[in-house]
Amino acid sequence: MSPVELENYLHAHIPLSKAMQVSVVQASLEGVVLSAPLAPNINHRETVFGGSASALAILAAWSLLHTRLGAAGLASRLVIQRNTMSYEQPIVGTFTATAAAPDDQAWKQFLRVFKRMGKARITVASALHFEGAVAGRLEGEFVALGVPSIP
Repeated sequence: MSPVELENYLHAHIPLSKAMQVSVVQASLEGVVLSAPLAPNINHRETVFGGSASALAILAAWSLLHTRLGAAGLASRLVIQRNTMSYEQPIVGTFTATAAAPDDQAWKQFLRVFKRMGKARITVASALHFEGAVAGRLEGEFVALGVPSIP
């Protein structure tokens, strides 16, 4: 999936991404990088609202899994089950969220369980960056649910 295709998908299917003015910087099987400007995500302290920061981090991790499942030819409903977010510094401008592919063993186990059971869980991390520094970290547990085929 190209960055433009992923961005169009996010804006069409996850309206919050459009409201946040999320753009896809990179989309590959190895990683996803999303970007968002300050203006639509600002809080009363003129920094990025924590909910927006968390949303971008979740979207990056979700987008990575969505891209990888699509490349594997697996239709699914992909949802986040739980996450932990830490904020390390205020963000006062355009920021990014980067999600890297899980290790091969975890991915293979995830696919094996998904194909056998029709659902599987996997943990994916993403990091927020602002001006070259890490501004936050997310660890999210995602669940992929198989989509019943229509005869």
